[in-house]
Amino acid sequence: MNPDDAPPRPPRLLDRVRAALRLRHYSPRTEEAYCSWIRRYVIHHGKRHPEELGATEIQAFLEHLVTHRRVSASTQNQALAALLFLYVQVLDRPTTLSGELTRGRRPERIPVVLTPSEVAAVLERLEGAPRLMASLLYGAGLRLLECATLRVKDLDLERREIRVRDGKGRKDRVTPLPRRLLEPLTAHLAAVRKLHEAELAKGGGVVALPEGLARKYPNAAREWTWQWVFPATRPYVDRETGEVRRHHLHETVLQRAVREAAIGAGLSKRVSCHVLRHSFATHLLEGGYDIRTIQELLGHRDVATTMIYTHVLNRGAQGVRSPLDAIAMDAEEKDRGRERGGSGGGSGRRGA
Repeated sequence: MNPDDAPPRPPRLLDRVRAALRLRHYSPRTEEAYCSWIRRYVIHHGKRHPEELGATEIQAFLEHLVTHRRVSASTQNQALAALLFLYVQVLDRPTTLSGELTRGRRPERIPVVLTPSEVAAVLERLEGAPRLMASLLYGAGLRLLECATLRVKDLDLERREIRVRDGKGRKDRVTPLPRRLLEPLTAHLAAVRKLHEAELAKGGGVVALPEGLARKYPNAAREWTWQWVFPATRPYVDRETGEVRRHHLHETVLQRAVREAAIGAGLSKRVSCHVLRHSFATHLLEGGYDIRTIQELLGHRDVATTMIYTHVLNRGAQGVRSPLDAIAMDAEEKDRGRERGGSGGGSGRRGA
């Protein structure tokens, strides 16, 4: 038999998973996470094919993650989502499978929030691109990846607006660009453009484009408007095309810088990049802005998600004053009253 006439080998399981995810426009990060969980699931069950497994084995894997790996509820739910996608979308197993499985219950946690002076202390200890990025997390309420993946076309310096493209939940939104960042951002973009033009002269200057835009606009990858606002310090070679490209600055660069700045500022709070976004929302609420406006700026699907910030306001969730403060204020009022009475009596006696 001619080897060329042999039937093609069926695609591997993870290749089928990737194809199904890309067909439904899942993000590359979700694709990476789902494939990782499916690989761990198969290895956990002795490399048996998932077709031979079912709800019992999925539940056993989830219990193993919780009891032995001590994963959080959100991690457990991500693993479950990956396995449900595998069985429902790839292996075409009945959707009733999800009813037999236990989802982790995520605890409701109050976010860590910095005071304005603490935010200033952190920002003062940053410099360069990390300082600009951290300022945008706090000043515009951006998520870490939303800030890292900003392109030049997303900034409107004249209108002082940032257009967040394809944010969490695949939604676009507009958020304000702080006025005090106009000058440093302009200088930063000038330096980035100079770097881009130098790479263009060498035949480079290419960035990755979202989804099918590279085919629709073949030259867009070299255009200035599509370049990253915060490019990486070094280029890389794309495996598929062989092009020399420059990725955006990796998130860990900013995460490390913010953590070290918080330690340098002597803060006792556990400070992360997302804490700056929490602080943005809380400080707007303290400034009297409407909760619905803040919901839109943050890109929350449900206002209930935004309501969490009412629990960390300086004045309390319902503007409640502690009864201990009330006792102290009453005591102070009595003391002031006695002082006024005593000074009044003394003047009367002197007059007599």
